[in-house]
Amino acid sequence: MPIRLTVLGQMKQIAEEQQRSIAQLDDATALVESGLDSLCFAILVARLEAELGVDPFTMSEDILFPVTVGEFIALYERAAVDEAA
Repeated sequence: MPIRLTVLGQMKQIAEEQQRSIAQLDDATALVESGLDSLCFAILVARLEAELGVDPFTMSEDILFPVTVGEFIALYERAAVDEAA
């Protein structure tokens, strides 16, 4: 499954599990406006590491933290490419 669909699917699933109302997610949606809180993001990062086999937040010390959903997805896409190389 493409990383984009994995990330978006997990975001929606976690929102449902945590009984959070989630915003319409697109690349321009700010993460702080997504409807997910810090616990949801912690769960998301843990699940994505388990599912995708990468954690971009620990792979580099020079990381720029994402602000939007699109940047978050791109971060995981780049990490997957770097891991495969």
